[in-house]
Amino acid sequence: MIVVTDTSVVLNLCLIGLADLLRQMYGRVLSPTMVVVEFQRLAQVDARFQGLNFPDFIEKAAPQALLPALTTSSRLQAGEVAALSLAVERKADAVLMDELAGRAAATALGLRTTGLLGILRDAKERGLIPAVAPLLDRLEKEAEFWISGALRNLILKSVGELP
Repeated sequence: MIVVTDTSVVLNLCLIGLADLLRQMYGRVLSPTMVVVEFQRLAQVDARFQGLNFPDFIEKAAPQALLPALTTSSRLQAGEVAALSLAVERKADAVLMDELAGRAAATALGLRTTGLLGILRDAKERGLIPAVAPLLDRLEKEAEFWISGALRNLILKSVGELP
């Protein structure tokens, strides 16, 4: 399986010490160089992410070309455009992305997406992590990762952590 990751997913998994879930769950993980640059910039300038290192197992690759339909969108950031372009080019099985506009663009391109919460849900179902709730707590507190109450409850119910 080949997946392409955007910045948010890998950055937040690194913050909670679970970046290796990507390797365990997906095997081959690719990241556009633009995403690596964005990750490194945030690790230098944002106190929440200081000291984090981009995982060595993630293959760095630049798309040969950016998809023109994406480059004209004011709703997509450079990392998202690069990740989606690379995913189409490499015929990736999925794109790991949290941002709504990026996920909508991926769907329009016929790409399957999953985000950080979906990864944690799947990891729990596979027995790779014991619980999701403490990880959601850490993400909300340490990364200031916003999760609506309804979505939090839906995720926790889906993994049997709420009745």
